[in-house]
Amino acid sequence: MRLAKNGHVAVVDGERFVLLRNEGAPLEPKLGSAEEIDLDATNFSAGVKHQDEAGQRLGRTDLDELAHGAAVAECLNQKAIGNEIDELVVIADPKTLGEMRRHYHTELEKRLVGEIAKTMTSEPADRIAQAISNA
Repeated sequence: MRLAKNGHVAVVDGERFVLLRNEGAPLEPKLGSAEEIDLDATNFSAGVKHQDEAGQRLGRTDLDELAHGAAVAECLNQKAIGNEIDELVVIADPKTLGEMRRHYHTELEKRLVGEIAKTMTSEPADRIAQAISNA
């Protein structure tokens, strides 16, 4: 996957959000300038579609994690609208990524160069960069 120099990478799961910047070449990303962003999860709109009692009981759905995904999407939307992000790659676990997609603003979608459905929040920057190169 190609990511321009100074492009952003959002690495997200149900609890963490790390925003990195590509300091390398477009086809050979080198990630630096990591910023861990702490958000208040306030949008529990996913609860409307996840009211399945069996899923809740078996732990398949955690509304707090989905609300965190929505909060990340809203944060990224604001950065895109404010021209703080030119290009963006989102790396998130599949459930969080699915929730985030529901909240993408059209301005963010224009800047999105790719998504990777994988949990990588605890991986070092070089492994994240390798995942982007391989995508």
